Amino acid sequence: MLSNSDLLYLLMSRKPWHSLPQAFYTDPDVYQADLQNIWQRDWIFAAPSAELPKGGSYITLELGTASVIIVRGMDGVVRAFHNSCRHRGSRICSAQKGTAPKLVCPYHQWTYDLDGKLLWAREMGADFDPSAHGLGLVHCRDIAGMIFICLAENAPDTRDLEAQAARYMGPHDLANLKVAHQSSIIEEANWKLVLENNRECYHCSGSHPSLCVTFPDDPNLVGADDSTTSNAGRAHVDRCEAAGLPAKYVIDASERWRFVRIPFLGKGVSYTLDGKAAVAKRVGRVPFDDAGSCLFFHYPNTWNHFLSDQVLTFRVLPVGPMQTQVTTTWLVHKDAEEGRDYDLKRLTEVWIATNDEDRRIVEENQRGINSPGYKPGPYSQVQEGGVNQFVDWYCRTLQTALMGPARIAAE
Repeated sequence: MLSNSDLLYLLMSRKPWHSLPQAFYTDPDVYQADLQNIWQRDWIFAAPSAELPKGGSYITLELGTASVIIVRGMDGVVRAFHNSCRHRGSRICSAQKGTAPKLVCPYHQWTYDLDGKLLWAREMGADFDPSAHGLGLVHCRDIAGMIFICLAENAPDTRDLEAQAARYMGPHDLANLKVAHQSSIIEEANWKLVLENNRECYHCSGSHPSLCVTFPDDPNLVGADDSTTSNAGRAHVDRCEAAGLPAKYVIDASERWRFVRIPFLGKGVSYTLDGKAAVAKRVGRVPFDDAGSCLFFHYPNTWNHFLSDQVLTFRVLPVGPMQTQVTTTWLVHKDAEEGRDYDLKRLTEVWIATNDEDRRIVEENQRGINSPGYKPGPYSQVQEGGVNQFVDWYCRTLQTALMGPARIAAE
């Protein structure tokens, strides 16, 4: 087994602007360290709030051994609980999603309200106190229409994120959108390879013909994050800001999350094969069709595209050391009607194709890394700045968790 000292040695052996040593993409002990020190400590994107449209709507998700229920109460509030009955620990909900007026354990029918309170437990005696046996709470935040959870006892502060999300995501009004489609695929690769692949468009022109109809692969737009390093990006940011649509690059101090708005190519306004809008009804308060895409990244598990006609959310969840689930959700105006305001195939075809192309890319990447011939290689400082930024964040975050911030500061 790899000890913390072994992991720290591996972290410190990484060359700047190089990919990680092999163990970080393959080793079960590194995977467990990722789960314990990142996935079960940080805020994790769980679902767009539109996926829980009414009281009793719920989803479940797994983070390693942790199983979580996320449910909208009859009061409209979304809450998260450990998916473990307070009787003898049975999992309460086995389905990935559904609707229920109460949460009932299938083992002995202990019954919980949607706020986690225990309502009924059969034949437990006169001294039994139901109020002491409610479901275990998990930190949960609805941040501008995106639901995040955190398994840590003390969750990181979200105030700065909430303030910026209100500015950048607010005009797209996620609370008044609905789920038009959702797809979930398994990629046979480590979760970090999925994130790394997303953080560059070095591969786009050779791999994503349908995406590149409207999405620019200019590294000054999508590799550097700050789109004002591109003339087109700067002009787009200025135009959006003048119309009251926040667009400038903003990143938090830890580099965990950031927002930026970029233009589409030419006259493109959406992710479609002809560049035209996929949905007739514009979302929220976006002032014009060609608002481009507002990109929102939040490590370790989400990237998102906020357009004038739709919102796309992407959720990454680790399944195993070399297996990752990627879930994509297409959101449209709540009053948009399929067949009248949008065609589902046209709405989804670009990203369904792109996701499958990315799956093949990262799976081949994983197979190559598994080889005894793998050695960490250098990143392109022109094209892969985003990859380097993610890997730097990962190394810094894991190192902090393994050593403790005070010890790092002392060294």
